[in-house]
Amino acid sequence: MRLHQTDFSRQSVSRSILSSSLPLIVAELVNLLYSQVDRIYIAHIAGIGAMALTGVGLCLPVISLISAFARLLGSNGGGPLCAIELGRDNTEEAERILGTSFTLTVIVAFVISAAVLVFCEPVLYLFGASGQTFGYARDYLTVYVLGTVPVLLTLTLTPFVNALGYSSIGMVGTMIGAVSNIVLDPVFIFLLDMGVRGAAVATVISQVLSAVFIVCFLRRRSLPIRLRFTALERPRCLKILFLGTSGFTMGATNSIVQLVCNKCASIWGGDLYVGVMTILNSIREIFSTPINGFSGGASPVMSYNYGHGDGKRVMKASNILLWMMLVYSGIIWALIYIFPDPFIGLFTTDQILASATHHALQVYFFGFIFMSLHMTGQQTFVALGYARQAVFFSLFRKVIIVVPLTIILPYFTGVDGVVLAEPISNVLGGLATYTAMRLVVFRRLTNASV
Repeated sequence: MRLHQTDFSRQSVSRSILSSSLPLIVAELVNLLYSQVDRIYIAHIAGIGAMALTGVGLCLPVISLISAFARLLGSNGGGPLCAIELGRDNTEEAERILGTSFTLTVIVAFVISAAVLVFCEPVLYLFGASGQTFGYARDYLTVYVLGTVPVLLTLTLTPFVNALGYSSIGMVGTMIGAVSNIVLDPVFIFLLDMGVRGAAVATVISQVLSAVFIVCFLRRRSLPIRLRFTALERPRCLKILFLGTSGFTMGATNSIVQLVCNKCASIWGGDLYVGVMTILNSIREIFSTPINGFSGGASPVMSYNYGHGDGKRVMKASNILLWMMLVYSGIIWALIYIFPDPFIGLFTTDQILASATHHALQVYFFGFIFMSLHMTGQQTFVALGYARQAVFFSLFRKVIIVVPLTIILPYFTGVDGVVLAEPISNVLGGLATYTAMRLVVFRRLTNASV
């Protein structure tokens, strides 16, 4: 099998980013189908669709938290460090980083699975479950967590495949699972009449297929580094965890924000507005996915050239990333503002829920374009190993801005305040993160190039 590998040091920067980003965007979109297809099918279960969707929405903070560990060990932790070492031609250390991330992932996945199964009931009630929605949330989550090991392996190891220049392989691995999920969902939900639990079973089976493919690829002898269990050494573990904390913080704070939003929505608007938040988060995930793909595609380009000592290519990659995301996010902002109803219709046929979501969606996405500034600044910090700055600005946007505003604003604006916090954080967080990155990173790279 002939594989296409991207040369990050010689190929043009824009072409390198595009050749890495496009497969990642496809992979991210397809991966998103795991949860989105579940929600779309669940929303259309006769008689219980709206309430079942609300129940599954209560699981989103837990699912986000699980995914955050993949950022900790992979895309924001071991992945960039591996790419930097590959840029330095230090394949031995790159392989140790891969093996350490792999070993840590397996350990963490088993611990998470056990913890969620033990504390499922109090966690779901903490996240806003009611007597009507708890059963649906429990049925979905208790099955979903059985797939924690394969889902974390897929999400953690794919950035290493990208660091090697084989982003198309990562795309194929993700697509194997997602296509399986699309096929299996209606079988388990409707044909076997398993409802919400059937959606989770289909997802777990699909995750296993993806994980097997990625693990087998990284075991190939023809690769410069191979996947294997590696003895955990404190300095290397700390290095991965310290850099990865920024991505974990972003994912974990997303979970915290969803928790706070669900709780505040429940207080100010009842189960109906928990359903609204589920739809808003689902649509945000869809449109944020290409942004994640652009970021993931630019990251190994910046990391590799940083390790290679080429600061000019690093800065050029960061600038190209910004313009790609500005154009994309501007188009999405306009589409959401002008045509919100088709996107809402994907997730509900309930007219009361759809009507409540219409205005909330337009408010929630106001200022979406400023996310480009935050993501560019954040990804540049991460790709170059600026762990402290990456962690701070992850906390700044979500914990310092979003969470307090979500709690405070409803006292002045009613339930609208729950969604107003997001656009405010996009503007303030985006400007702050990008400005700091230019002052810290670009100034140092420019001085080093002189």
